[in-house]
Amino acid sequence: MFEFALMMVTFAQETALTVPDWGRAGIGVGMGLILIGAGLGIGRIGGSAVEAMARQPEASGQIGTNMLIAAALIEGVTVIALILAFILPSVK
Repeated sequence: MFEFALMMVTFAQETALTVPDWGRAGIGVGMGLILIGAGLGIGRIGGSAVEAMARQPEASGQIGTNMLIAAALIEGVTVIALILAFILPSVK
């Protein structure tokens, strides 16, 4: 896939209609990285919480509450980052 992208850049012809907008491409890549990071973080929190609940079933209520709080904080940061990714390109 990298070779294909390299060929596209190498053989691209710049005209008035096909000038690449690398800023928008960067925003798309950034948004993808934001979502991947959030997914990995929430997945890791969930896995660790389930592991902790299996080790100490009597503390499962407190562990579950802490897991939900941590996941909500990660989601909040993700939403803020995505909103900024949509808003910042329009600011000049």
